[in-house]
Amino acid sequence: MCGVDKINQLDLNPRLFRAQRRDARFINTGLNVSLNGAVASDTLESGQVISGVGGQYNFVAMAHQLQTGRSVLMIRSHRRGASGPESNIVPHYGACTIPRHLRDLIVTEYGVADLRGKSDREVAEALIAIADSRFQPELIRYAQQAGKLPADFVLPESQRSNTPQRIQTIIARAAEQGLCPPYPLGCDFSDVELRAAKRLLKVKNMSALQRCRTLLQSTPIDSASDELLELLALKQVSGLKQRLLRRLLLAVDD
Repeated sequence: MCGVDKINQLDLNPRLFRAQRRDARFINTGLNVSLNGAVASDTLESGQVISGVGGQYNFVAMAHQLQTGRSVLMIRSHRRGASGPESNIVPHYGACTIPRHLRDLIVTEYGVADLRGKSDREVAEALIAIADSRFQPELIRYAQQAGKLPADFVLPESQRSNTPQRIQTIIARAAEQGLCPPYPLGCDFSDVELRAAKRLLKVKNMSALQRCRTLLQSTPIDSASDELLELLALKQVSGLKQRLLRRLLLAVDD
């Protein structure tokens, strides 16, 4: 283990570090990216600090210092907001960790946007192409109003199907072929723990109406469910909250 001063920058020994970092790829995550290529990774627009910057800025700057280095920032295309899905590719944002002049490779689940050395128009087009399709029209309108895209700009047909459903279909197809196991390198969880995690996540993502409908279902307890309840300490329940959670967990499938 080495410190940030050695791993994330060239200052300690520029000649040696440059030789060691040929064709280097520096990978980080971000919260969101603006249409000009700037990335926020540690602070919300309100000023609320989510995490420390750490060595991310140095990592990205170092990639630009190296002739063959590249910075890769991975950003989820959208997140779950208070009123529904919200895009993480945004028209503009009031916080910035990585400024626009250090823009490079941005990756979402829908593809890769290569932004280095590109014009503002090319950057906007590349980012909209890997945005969730539910938010692409809004992003296009903003870019056109800001003069970054022409009024007659049309998103190619191949880039208009960026939906969670398409990703789920691709993953399911790969899983059926044995190409996409949940933990390809193995994990420390038992089968029962994995089943419990799946069911808990499904219950968490249910709407209030879905939970009410699910609670009306009658589900028998089999041996597999018995193991799950024992793991979650829900075999013997007392309070109403525990009773409802137990019923929901028994009603959802793996």
